[in-house]
Amino acid sequence: MRKDEEAVFVEETGVGSFQVSVRTGETAFFADEPISVGGLSSGPDPFELVGAALASCTVMTVRLYARRKGWPMRRLSASVRHSRASASGRDRFDLLLRLDPELDADQQARLLDIANRCPVHRLLAASSDIVIETGYSDLPRPVSAPLHARAAETLCRSDEPVSKAA
Repeated sequence: MRKDEEAVFVEETGVGSFQVSVRTGETAFFADEPISVGGLSSGPDPFELVGAALASCTVMTVRLYARRKGWPMRRLSASVRHSRASASGRDRFDLLLRLDPELDADQQARLLDIANRCPVHRLLAASSDIVIETGYSDLPRPVSAPLHARAAETLCRSDEPVSKAA
């Protein structure tokens, strides 16, 4: 285990049903669930945090590669949508990587290949399906009830032990 000052530290705030304080080094923020499931919507939910980790790592990895190659890229962003067909199904992350339109087709193809190799992608790929597309527009925000809250509720109602592989 890393030293405490290097660890991510999470604790309940006592405010609302789900709100927690998250501290990483010198950064602090709240994580929470949406109002629709009893939270305060004071921060991202856990699956949004995973999506943010995937998108930020992908953008950083692609940017590093493009810079190393000397490819001009003024704009780079990503958005992620998480879903799961059932509580016992595999998670799916749809990532839209928005590249600079001035890159040629070969450069875009190579950057897509590099995006599939980012460290967080590789971590998640063992238990999740990750689909990356390139484009120039945002994925719409999901409108269904938050998956994390539904999954947590299902697990809390179950008498079965939770497997580490699940």
